[in-house]
Amino acid sequence: MTGPCSCGPIFFLRRRNELSSITNTKPVATAAKETPWLRAVARYRRPHHGRSAWQLINTVGPYILTWYLMVRSLEVSYWLTLGLIPIASGFLIRSFIISHDCGHGAFFRSRRANTITGTITALFAFTPYEQWRHEHAVHHASGGDLDHRGIGDIWTMTIQEYLQAPRLRRIRYRIHRSPWIMLTVGPLLQFMVLQRFARRPMTKREHWSIHQTNVLILAIVLVMCFTIGWKAYLLIQLPTMLLAGIIGVWLFYVQHQFEGVQWERHEQWDFATGAVEGSSFYKLPRFLQWITGSIGYHHIHHLSPKIPNYYLEKCYKENSIFQDVQLITLRSSLKSLTFRLWDEELHQLVGYSGVNAYRKRHGLA
Repeated sequence: MTGPCSCGPIFFLRRRNELSSITNTKPVATAAKETPWLRAVARYRRPHHGRSAWQLINTVGPYILTWYLMVRSLEVSYWLTLGLIPIASGFLIRSFIISHDCGHGAFFRSRRANTITGTITALFAFTPYEQWRHEHAVHHASGGDLDHRGIGDIWTMTIQEYLQAPRLRRIRYRIHRSPWIMLTVGPLLQFMVLQRFARRPMTKREHWSIHQTNVLILAIVLVMCFTIGWKAYLLIQLPTMLLAGIIGVWLFYVQHQFEGVQWERHEQWDFATGAVEGSSFYKLPRFLQWITGSIGYHHIHHLSPKIPNYYLEKCYKENSIFQDVQLITLRSSLKSLTFRLWDEELHQLVGYSGVNAYRKRHGLA
């Protein structure tokens, strides 16, 4: 396994040449049938029902138990309750990872089993399973493609787009890209409010998913209010959702907004290169890797989302091509907080200072 490496042109030229031997620029469905990488990952794509069932038990069980302990802890001290919030949030994240795998058809072999399990575990995070599954599939199909941004990803403008945007749009963009907004207001707004409505043309299945989720959430809230009281419910649910949302949004952000990420216009884009160079390898401490379902091996996940989360590390260790990528650590990932725009000329993410540099390069006032 390689450690953090340079992100200059030589590295990416070498990586692109290597990937060119295992992919091409044909449509994904066609290329997938012909590329050797599919054969390399094929043996990891079959879910093990025993492992999936055990993961479901050791995730949902502790989450429910922690909820019970938090309710009882309110009788002692709210500080004790707050001490349990990180544990509950961790298992909420892990539950969402299970729903995520179900959405890819990677957790069980049965579509019905995936749908039932995915719907229930997504409900913990107030997420409509079918609607989210569709958006996430679009995100996977266009990872690293500059011409297909906007669905299932974080809003990112190029410098040229930013300069050409009206003043009000630039202000909106700056607010949206503020780490404080993105990591605090953003998660609550997304999971508590925006996911309650259809915000784009959707299939009947997606619409039904949203309505079904809203009804189930209402039922859960009413039951909790009648059993433990609305105040107790909010004192537990809101901080649990907030912390889990902050971590979840951060993971999603750093998986595609990191130093060395490569995005291309559609004419130069291909699926395998977009997956490996457009997604990070986020090396987390062992416990955090367990809680997050090994989602840090995101370059492998994007290359083959049908791999269950518990096989991602094994796939990484047994295939050297997945090891020769830039490694992001907890410490180095903090630099991602400074990125705001994509510079198409330099082929890299930059802060707002990159706008001034762009102006100077082009002799603009």
